[in-house]
Amino acid sequence: MPPKPPGSYVPRSFAPRPLADLVDATISESCRQRGIASVEIVTRWAEIVGDVMAARALPVKLVWPSRPESPEPGVLHVRVEGGYAIELQHLGPVVVERVNRYFGWRCIGRLALRQGPVANRPARPPRPAEPDAAARADIARRLGPFEDPELAAALARLGALVARDRRTPAAPAPSRPLRMRPRR
Repeated sequence: MPPKPPGSYVPRSFAPRPLADLVDATISESCRQRGIASVEIVTRWAEIVGDVMAARALPVKLVWPSRPESPEPGVLHVRVEGGYAIELQHLGPVVVERVNRYFGWRCIGRLALRQGPVANRPARPPRPAEPDAAARADIARRLGPFEDPELAAALARLGALVARDRRTPAAPAPSRPLRMRPRR
């Protein structure tokens, strides 16, 4: 094998990468084919429209006007469960406003609803309970003074949550019943 020219070595990192980095790269081509320029509208759908609406509706594609110089915004096609379609039709302006607010510009002008099954998504885990004031005060005392009081409060809250998680033992993994195959 011939020697590599100097300066051609590129070190690779074998450190673990966040799953979000891999998902964005994986589905970006699929989203581009469907006209969805930003993967975020799919991956952050529940944050944009809320958990209740995201459980019953799913963005399918984003159609832009045929003329590039047209001032009209795009049309977001959404797959929605049959019984929820009429409710989403009434909430359409709210969804359009939330999507446009999330992206910071008027990218969507209206929704086009398509009835169909929506895959069940796993529920997001509940937010941890807020630490008590005594624990936050103890952590804040140990941290010392900060110029920014909001940063001090955020760090004290984080420290109290970490300390609480370290004190509580991990719950045992739930056991799943064995699935037996029927005899034939």
